[in-house]
Parts: sequence; C-alpha cells; structure tokens
Amino acid sequence: MAGDAARPRAGHTHPSPTHGPTSGRTLLAATLMIIGGAMAIFEGIAALTKDRLFVVTRHYVFEFNLTGWGWIHLILGIGLVVAGCAVLGGALWGRFFGVAVAGLAAIANFLWLPYYPWWALTLIAVNLLVVWALCTGMHHEADAASAAAARPTV
Repeated sequence: MAGDAARPRAGHTHPSPTHGPTSGRTLLAATLMIIGGAMAIFEGIAALTKDRLFVVTRHYVFEFNLTGWGWIHLILGIGLVVAGCAVLGGALWGRFFGVAVAGLAAIANFLWLPYYPWWALTLIAVNLLVVWALCTGMHHEADAASAAAARPTV
C-alpha cells in the first residue's frame, strides 16, 4: 500500500498544457473574460432598456441605434462568459474562442467610443489584455511542458 502512494501515475506525470489552465496568465485571462463579459452584458442590458446613461451622437461613421448596440454587447458578453468558463474548465476550444470573442469585443468597444468613452476604453484594455494573456499563456505552458519532459526522471 505505501509503495503505491509514492509511485507516479501514468496519466499525471506530464500534464498537457492544452488541457488545463496551468499558468497564471491563463487563469487571469479566464477571470477577466468572465468579469469583462459580465460588464458587457450589463452594458448591453442598459443599452436595450434605452437608459439615459448613454449619449447618442449624430453623424458618427459607425452609427447604429442604441438597441442594436445593446444586442451586440449582450451577445459578445455572453460569449466572453462562456469562453472564460471553458478556459477555467480546461477546454482548448475555449482559448481560441476566447481570443476571437475578446478581439471582436475590443473592436465593438472601439466603435462604441462616442456613446460611453471611458467605459469603452476600459473594456478595450480588458479585452486586449485577455487576448495577450491567452496567446502568450499557451506558449509559456508549452515551453514549461517540453522542459519538464526533457528532464530525466529519477
């Protein structure tokens, strides 16, 4: 019995970096996606209810009505929350989906700048940080796994 506890198990000797959030960057990205997605959901709900919080500008190149922007932010927010939960769960598709949705959310918030500038700039920064963390986290984890595989076992 005591010998079994000291022996490493075959499935857990070298965890794959693509099957779990193994770095701080990935956990940061997942957390920011969930928080940023919740912010985008609330932003979308506020725009859908035609809240007086937003200033509707005239003669803006990317002019949608407030309801259209509300749906865009609501859908992107839900996508960010789903991607963040998937990354926390260790799904590889969640990383790629998270990069795509966070990139689209950054673009949407750039186009949203005239309506609520400081909030849009904050969410642009959060979404770009998510893209950076997800992209560099994968390389960092892969390098750590290959270094661990190259070490001799005793």
